[in-house]
Amino acid sequence: MTIVYMAVTLLSVCFSIYMLYMLHHAKKQIGEMTEALADIKAGNGNRRILAEKHELAAPIAYEINAIVKSYEDRLSALRQTEEANRQLMTSLSHDVRTPLTTMIGYLDAAHKGIVTGEEQDRYVETARRKAHDLKEYIDVLFDWFKLNSDEFVLQPEKTEIAELTRNLLIDWIPIFEEKQIAYAVDLPEQPFWVNIDPDAYMRIWNNLIQNVIAHSHADRLEITLAQQGSRVKLTLTDNGGGIGKEDLRHIFERLYKCDKGRSEKGSGLGLSIAHQLAGKMSGTLTAESILGEGTTFTVSFPLEVH
Repeated sequence: MTIVYMAVTLLSVCFSIYMLYMLHHAKKQIGEMTEALADIKAGNGNRRILAEKHELAAPIAYEINAIVKSYEDRLSALRQTEEANRQLMTSLSHDVRTPLTTMIGYLDAAHKGIVTGEEQDRYVETARRKAHDLKEYIDVLFDWFKLNSDEFVLQPEKTEIAELTRNLLIDWIPIFEEKQIAYAVDLPEQPFWVNIDPDAYMRIWNNLIQNVIAHSHADRLEITLAQQGSRVKLTLTDNGGGIGKEDLRHIFERLYKCDKGRSEKGSGLGLSIAHQLAGKMSGTLTAESILGEGTTFTVSFPLEVH
């Protein structure tokens, strides 16, 4: 009994010493956590609390680290959004004020009789074109703001995409002919059913075609539709100046304008809007290009069982 008693007593003492050590270590860790949290509160978002997996305070330390990282990620995204909005406002100020000022100048000259006859007609026609350009720009801005608001809602429905594409392209043919752009369209008679918002789909194509006409300097377009496995793939190919590899990486970013292949005209939002709309309908929008040879935009959607 004496030996057993002594053994139990020894174990109790060892256990007590161990617990005191663990409590001391935990107290030290809590102090380190307090210090780290104060540092984080002061603005050091890179600070992390170190802990081994077997340590008593490890789960709390890991949870705090995860919360701090999540907060920093959201803060970084907010900063990026603020910078993008600042750039957008700067772009808006320039891109709206410039054509508006020019348009007012032409109209004032015509109204005050500074120009007359055919020259006056040319001034009014120029002002009219500037007004349409300005409306197009404002429409893109409204699309962008709606797309990035909580109120934006798509209304997808089962749609036969070949016929829808055929109908929207009919409206572009007079513009192709006016711009002296040759075109080839290959849309099979076979129906292809997809679940999309028709208006959003038309906006994607309108933005893509407008981008090609405004920036590619192409004189030929090819538009095709084909099935690829369980998806339908639509392509728009031009023979324009193409887009460099570095620019191609950023082509769908908002406000991005290529140094080559795209002029300064435009909002820099059209392709970004098209890319986001495709993604919101379970689709994809990609671009391939060879500088000096042309560009291919590809829109793809999953097929629906009809």
